[in-house]
Amino acid sequence: MDSPMCLVENADGELHVVPGAIKYLMGLNQQVVVVAVVGLYRTGKSYLMNKLAGKRKGFALGATIQSKTKGIWMWCVPHPEKRDHTLVLLDTEGLGDVEKGDSQNDAWIFSLAILLSSTLVYNSRGTIDNQAVENLQYVSELTERIKVNSSSAASSSHDDEEGGDAQFVQFFPNFVWAIRDFTLLLEIDGRNVTEDEYLEHSLELRKGGGKKILMYNLPRECIRNYFPSRKCFVFPTPTTPANMPHLDSMDEADLCGSFRKVADTFCRFIFQESRTKTVKGGHKVTGRMLGHLVNAYVETIAKGSVPCLENAVLAMAQIENQAAVDEGLVVYQRGMEEVKALFPVAMGQISAHHLRSDHQAMQAFMKRSFKDENGDFLKALAVAIAKHYADLLIQNEDASEKRCAALLEKLSAPMAQKTKEGIYTTPGGYELYCSHHDNMVAQYRAEPDKGVRAEEILEQFLREKSLEKNSILQADKKLTENEKKIHEEKVRSAVLEQEKKAAEEKWVEMERTMEDDRRSKDEKLKQMEEKMKEEMKQQEQDFHRALECKMQEQKDLLEKGHKEKADLMRQEIEEFKKSKKTAMEGNGFLKSKVMPVLRFGLDAANTFFQYKLMRGAFMK
Repeated sequence: MDSPMCLVENADGELHVVPGAIKYLMGLNQQVVVVAVVGLYRTGKSYLMNKLAGKRKGFALGATIQSKTKGIWMWCVPHPEKRDHTLVLLDTEGLGDVEKGDSQNDAWIFSLAILLSSTLVYNSRGTIDNQAVENLQYVSELTERIKVNSSSAASSSHDDEEGGDAQFVQFFPNFVWAIRDFTLLLEIDGRNVTEDEYLEHSLELRKGGGKKILMYNLPRECIRNYFPSRKCFVFPTPTTPANMPHLDSMDEADLCGSFRKVADTFCRFIFQESRTKTVKGGHKVTGRMLGHLVNAYVETIAKGSVPCLENAVLAMAQIENQAAVDEGLVVYQRGMEEVKALFPVAMGQISAHHLRSDHQAMQAFMKRSFKDENGDFLKALAVAIAKHYADLLIQNEDASEKRCAALLEKLSAPMAQKTKEGIYTTPGGYELYCSHHDNMVAQYRAEPDKGVRAEEILEQFLREKSLEKNSILQADKKLTENEKKIHEEKVRSAVLEQEKKAAEEKWVEMERTMEDDRRSKDEKLKQMEEKMKEEMKQQEQDFHRALECKMQEQKDLLEKGHKEKADLMRQEIEEFKKSKKTAMEGNGFLKSKVMPVLRFGLDAANTFFQYKLMRGAFMK
């Protein structure tokens, strides 16, 4: 993407997705790291985004008192450090724009930035004073504007979220506070402090219970609760006030050296510490999936409802899983094109191609699918592959029949001409007929690449020719009646022997098909089980990360003498542990329930069943 494009348009106080931007995301299959910047308008947010993009120009900086960015603008660039990742930069409309006069609109822009990002940069100017913290008023409204679980999406009660704030911590982005035009010394009580210590000092809670203290503590508690992973950067003024309107056109060398140093450190931190965007369940998000999320969240907001992480993931899973089925089938079909061009082929050859293509299709499906909790989409792919393979088996059979019939017609043509000329109806003609007949069969057997119906078509041919052969036998006056009876028995034995070979050919084909089904099913079950284990492991990691953050917060509260708040935090931690235990037990139950059902479903989707069904009857 050469330049930023509008992702979410804010027109007349209403939010709309921009189709062109969604289309771009839908074509982006790489995993994404999403960095969003929020803050008051005219505080230099766009400059930071351009810096992260490695460009001097891109997001509009503006040089007047009017806000330049409306809605949410997006810039997708290759991630400078994470291989096969795209860095998605989101520059949001400035909060508190006097021309807008709608705090509701600001709140939704802020909420969207949190929902879509893996790192949230809050940009402010001057110092972290009470006003700067209060400007983050939207943080205290988050539980009213974002729900984790679908069961509480229709309710405005924060208590409905089992595990409290810890539920949000699992899915919320890292928080970075960027303070612009900082001119003070980093000192507290005469002691030099780091930027992070300065931030933590600014977020300390006051003791007491009066209304004034409660109002002071509220935004600080929310920031501490929702964003336990916090980082601070203080930027000195980049240039003289006279040059500030021309910041986007100035050379880096002309900017203040200390400013450039902080900017480089900021970018390095973002590149190294920002995680791949994930959603509920620990699923890593691609650009395409991000596009689905943007659509889902903006559509929900437009309806006047509260965006729900669980609902958005479920809706996205339905779309992505169906696409995974379609993609898997295309991979399988493409893999079978090579062998299809060679029809007719032996069963072993088509079987080898089938197993390889089936494996590749499964890999494509597993890479894209997620949250296929009942295995319904995996079964759908298995059925689609089984039907396609069954159709190919029929095509291969038909090609074999056509080739064998044409070969027998060609090889038997000289005998047909001799029969027409009456050469075999003379005394001793039967022996000559048998000699030519045996030679023709030997030539037929010696011909390669006849396919899977070689013996069956030969059996049909011999059965048809048995009347002709018997007619010539009976007309041969050289043979006695006893000799004729002996030859009749030989003909019957030869036909029966060929029937046996044809039956064996069918049996080998059936066994190979059923063995392919068994191996394919076992691999699918194994991969599905491994994927479920991986998803459960990721969920557990999310739980532990959130739990550690909350336990550290409880420890900090105790150390600062906030015993009552620490006790409330302890209760929240206990609830969160219970919700974790329930979730993990539910995952174990789900696995024990799904795997047998999935096994049964894959049995019903086997190729042999599909094959005989398409033939119109089961094998006798």
